[in-house]
Order: sequence, then structure tokens, then C-alpha cells
Amino acid sequence: MTRHPLDRPVWSALTTRQRDLAVGDDLARRFDPEIGPFAAVAADDPEHLARLGELVAAHGPVVLLQRDAIPLPPGTTTRLAARGLQLVLDRLRAVPATSDLVPLTAADAAEMVALAKLTVPGPFESRTPELGGFLGVRVDGRLVAMAGERMKPEGFAEVSGVCTHPDHRGHGYAAMLSAAMADRIVTRGETPFLHVYATNRAAIGLYERLGFELRTPVEVLALEPAPSSAPAT
Repeated sequence: MTRHPLDRPVWSALTTRQRDLAVGDDLARRFDPEIGPFAAVAADDPEHLARLGELVAAHGPVVLLQRDAIPLPPGTTTRLAARGLQLVLDRLRAVPATSDLVPLTAADAAEMVALAKLTVPGPFESRTPELGGFLGVRVDGRLVAMAGERMKPEGFAEVSGVCTHPDHRGHGYAAMLSAAMADRIVTRGETPFLHVYATNRAAIGLYERLGFELRTPVEVLALEPAPSSAPAT
């Protein structure tokens, strides 16, 4: 059976449109650590998992995200195991614009990283802004909300990095930004998708109101190198 490209979206992205951002080979790949921690294998057999373990040892912690159950690669330990949901846009609902959305560029990278570290919308590293396509809301010149794109398998693009400063919530910025990103993706002839933790009912409700529908549950596993064995005494 042919696997759907969104069953393993990280692998699909890093072997097609975002291969230039990948570290690894045909067994296991991850985003460059300065861009993000997401990693994947082509298959869950010992050879592929061993290669993923080598990537973790060489480049640091990773996050795996896929439809299938995730076996633990050798030489790694689990930092987080959670259930997520993958939603795909069915039909985008209109969202009234109550604020101007501005394109964010490399000049905004420091503010983007600071906002992401404060609000924790998901993994966001020093070079994550290089994924491009981010839009933001500024109030009195200060970046208070943003959203962008992350994984881009062929024919799809992930809405990601959606966050709002705690002092500026309740103005509908997340809905406006998410809708704007989805509209941009649709206009390109691609299908928007996104991921959310299964326990985040507020975010799930927001995305469903925008027209996203559940495609599948996904497993989320954050791994780090296992501690070295203590020397024999």
C-alpha cells in the first residue's frame, strides 16, 4: 500500500521540497538543528532506527511526528511522548480583518525567536524564520503575534508557529494569521495542514472554525541522547 505523504510529513518534506534543509541520508533525516528538531526515518526497521540514533548522537535532540507508532531508536531516551492530531483544510472560512498583517523578514528574526520562546507554539530555533512566509501583527511597533509555514511535502504546506503575546490575546490575531497563511497556501495550489496536541481543545476549536478537519491522530516523540554508561568499577 502506498503511504500518504502526510503519514510521515517530516520525511516527505525532507526528501522533496525541503531536502536542502536536511541532515542525514536515505535511512534517516532531520532538519538542520538550527532550523528545527524534527526528524524521521523511511521505515521503522533496525537499520533505519540505528541511523536515526546516530543522528541524535551527532546533532542533538529530535522530535518525531508520524501516524504510526514510533519505536525507540538505540542510543536515545524519551523526553516527551504525546498524542497529537493532524488537521487538513477542507474549506476556508472567512475571518474579518481587524488588524494589518505584515510580512516578517530576516530583520525580524530576533523578535520572532523571542516571541516563540515566550509563548512556545512548538519548536522554534534561531534559524526557523528562514523557513519563510511568516506574517505578523505589530502594536506600537512591537511584534505581538505571528504565524508561518514549516513542513512542505509535495502539494502540501504546514501552518505553524501560530502564537500571540500573553498581553495581546483576545483580539483574534491567531485566527486572522492562521486564515491568512491557509489562504496563501491554497492560492499556490497546495493544501494547508497543521498539527496540534490532542489536549489543546482551544486550538482545535479555532482550527475547526476556520475549516480544518481531522485527518488522523499522530504520535509525537521527543528524543535526546541516552546518558553514557558509567565506567565499570
